[in-house]
Amino acid sequence: MRLLLLLITGLLALPVLGVLGAWGLMDAQAFSLLAHQWDTVLPAYTLQTLQLVVGVGLGVALLGGASAAAVTLFEFPGRRFFEWALLLPLALPAYVLAYAYTDALQFSGPIQSGLRSALGAKGALWPDVRSLGGATLLFIISLYPYVYLLTRTALADHAGPVMEAARLLGAPLRRRVLEVALPMARPALAAGVALALMETLADYGVGSYFGLSTFTTGIYRAWLVMDDRIAAAQLASLLLIVVGVLLVLEQRAQSRIRFASTRAGVPGGLTAQPTPLSLLGKLGAWGVCGLPVFLGFVAPVLWLLRLLWLEAQSSETPVFVPDYLARFGEWAWASFRLAGGAAVLAVVFALALAFTLRRHAAQRAPLLRGAARLVSLGYAIPGAVVAVGILMITGLLQQWAPQWGVPVLVTGTVFGLMYAYLVRFSAVALQSVQAGYAKLPPSMDESALLLGANAQRTFMEVHLPLLARSGLAAALLVFVDAMKELPATLVLRPFGSDTLAVVAYQFARDERLAEAALPSLAIVAVGLIPVLMLSRALRKA
Repeated sequence: MRLLLLLITGLLALPVLGVLGAWGLMDAQAFSLLAHQWDTVLPAYTLQTLQLVVGVGLGVALLGGASAAAVTLFEFPGRRFFEWALLLPLALPAYVLAYAYTDALQFSGPIQSGLRSALGAKGALWPDVRSLGGATLLFIISLYPYVYLLTRTALADHAGPVMEAARLLGAPLRRRVLEVALPMARPALAAGVALALMETLADYGVGSYFGLSTFTTGIYRAWLVMDDRIAAAQLASLLLIVVGVLLVLEQRAQSRIRFASTRAGVPGGLTAQPTPLSLLGKLGAWGVCGLPVFLGFVAPVLWLLRLLWLEAQSSETPVFVPDYLARFGEWAWASFRLAGGAAVLAVVFALALAFTLRRHAAQRAPLLRGAARLVSLGYAIPGAVVAVGILMITGLLQQWAPQWGVPVLVTGTVFGLMYAYLVRFSAVALQSVQAGYAKLPPSMDESALLLGANAQRTFMEVHLPLLARSGLAAALLVFVDAMKELPATLVLRPFGSDTLAVVAYQFARDERLAEAALPSLAIVAVGLIPVLMLSRALRKA
């Protein structure tokens, strides 16, 4: 089992090694192409990516931190509602948000047209949404829940008792918030910002739809437009380095989220109630919490429903006709089939790896633990990098052994897509399963061993029933992530296997936003499942 798991983790690491190995294929032609990129497109990719990262990082830190502080430290009407409602934008992929806001706020859209008619104006009333600034704002309202979630957890666990102690020492409210609570939440806030930035760098839908020149869009242009796999792999490796730096920063920030706030051995020590707010403070809290929920979930969902309704009522090719509904059924079935297969495979692999690590905990098993850490890096790798790495490995195998027909297997069947999903999302399943194992004391295994149960029986009759919830949560998370995944699916999907994410992107790219509404809403509906699970878990905690 250990050898098999090491082999599987090695296979999951191949795409990254393939991307990094592109630098070993440098020759005079590749070097001249790299120099040409440096003189032409690479500065633009670097500048726009840096501007996007800085803007999104500052925005999610302010919005996520402020909303987390509001619902955790203060008491106001609606606080219980906002505690879970602030997580709702997690259900909307950023590219779906982009489709809705582009149709609503563009120059020819109904909002601007109505205002120009009412005001007698002729020009544009606000800047174009499809711009770097528009993309930055969309990423902020889509990704701030990462910061909100971690910061809220840190504040809820530790800030209350310390703020109560500061109040007893005479510190005013402003000082308690700025000098006590927020510094304690700084590691959690930094970890949330790093996660949001990794999602930003991994995005392809918004960048491509808005015509941005980022590293991710540059990878696809190099591969699909310039037909240069070496240039695409080199750009992917640069993006991978940036993501690796963010991952290290996120892990360092997570490792610092350790506080000692106990009294008489009881976690939490002192108990503190949220501070009641004045009328002006309540209005500010409603604005800080209500605006991101409205802009990040309510408004785009309502607009997509409006598009769907108008298309069904007045379009020459209405949505609710048998032909379109039949095609929608095919897209939905393809998405459910691929996402379901990825969820099952990822959970089976995570259960096997976590159980083996538990069995060999006393032996340390450095190779296996290193392999588990390698798998854990997969979620941070952008889908564009995974796709390029798989195609790089496929090309090398085709040159080495053309009789194997590897390209047909990778791009002509669902094998390549499943492989990409496992590379990206096995980390999600492994984290959930390991969290479940952390709650099972080692004495259970020892008792089973003393009663004569072998490893297989211990896993099937002791561990598996107790890990049912963790395994189900892992399956749902992988399922939803695979449903929303766009970059790798766009490149590696076999012919005739378009998913909801792919067709929504294609409709939006062709400016058929009304037809993109139904698959987009289906993705949102599926994305609500883990959000509701997460909010329920936080309420129980």
